[in-house]
Amino acid sequence: MQNKYDLIIFDWDGTLANSTQLIVDAICKSSVEVGLSEPSQEAASGIIGLGFREAVYELFGQIPDTQLTQMTARYTYHYGQGEQSIPLFDGAAETVEHLVNKGISLAVATGKGRQGLNRALDKSGIKHHFIATRCVDECHSKPHPQMILDLMDEVAASPERTLMVGDTSFDLQMAQNANVKSLGVTFGAHPLERLLPHQPLAHFDQFEHLGIWLRDNT
Repeated sequence: MQNKYDLIIFDWDGTLANSTQLIVDAICKSSVEVGLSEPSQEAASGIIGLGFREAVYELFGQIPDTQLTQMTARYTYHYGQGEQSIPLFDGAAETVEHLVNKGISLAVATGKGRQGLNRALDKSGIKHHFIATRCVDECHSKPHPQMILDLMDEVAASPERTLMVGDTSFDLQMAQNANVKSLGVTFGAHPLERLLPHQPLAHFDQFEHLGIWLRDNT
């Protein structure tokens, strides 16, 4: 039977990698260290998915470039302290392998920079399963559709046969902006009420349930 999708695009942090709390903690620590007020855990989690500059501006307004540079450096330091211990969600590697074995092309669209994604992929053990990737320092930040549009162009996939999987409203809004379907997960950064307005086909509170859906519906 023919697959329903030629291309499935995954977000990385909070969707395949269990990194949300590390990101939140790094944002909170770096904010205080550069003289900004410490955001709540909810506020820090709420901007995950954006490019770092866009995320900082969303939290604090357009702070001076020097302060943004300092915060970027401190965030990078704190995130780097735990980066090597970030696990994939249980079942993520097996699901990715299953989809590739079905003949579906897989890609990543992420708010990480290229160097950060490359480090994460190298550590993950599943790098070889992804045919293409796009990062925020190569494209417009989510929810702009450029990442998805570029990936579809690279693998010659049509919107109706492309699926986006993500944990933030920015992922799902990006999918809407690119006219592709999406799946939402609530085990990452954003709660269900932020995902539902963007009309995902389905939503999941455990990776196991996402994996079952992908096996049965792609």
